Amino acid sequence: MERDTPSKLGKAKPRSYERPRGGPARSMAELTPQVGRTAFRRFGFVQSSVVTRWPEIVGEHHAKVCSPEAIRFAPGEKADGILQLVVLPAHAPLIQHVIPEIIERVNRFFGYKAVARVKLRQGSVNPPRGEAPVGGPPSLKPIPIELGDSLRDIGDPELRAVLESLARSLGGQEDTK
Repeated sequence: MERDTPSKLGKAKPRSYERPRGGPARSMAELTPQVGRTAFRRFGFVQSSVVTRWPEIVGEHHAKVCSPEAIRFAPGEKADGILQLVVLPAHAPLIQHVIPEIIERVNRFFGYKAVARVKLRQGSVNPPRGEAPVGGPPSLKPIPIELGDSLRDIGDPELRAVLESLARSLGGQEDTK
């Protein structure tokens, strides 16, 4: 083998560092599921929507007394898992009787037989978040006069409704200051 000498190689210019480009800018809505995905998977949830849509899956009555804690699958499997629920102690016998219905509803939500068993743990359950407005519907609040006249000229009814809602909220803030 012949040795490389500096006279044969010449001096190579060092390349300047270029930061790898991440592509186009993405909206927060696209990034948010990725942030929560690892936390939900850590607790056994393949889909985070099981937690967020729990009242839809089992019904409002059962969602008040139980909540999903984790879904555990055998290694390498995504079917026939164990759904772990936290249940209020006084309601555990009731939930025990409706376990077949909960399994059916969760499997219907997934679209395949994701859950085969349910494991109950007694503990405190955070009630599902209420969507009810606190101070009554905003449509009953009057629109400030100086803002209401300019909104009548807007032709799109959906845009007008959104802007009227914004005007009502701005009008309410001025009164409280």
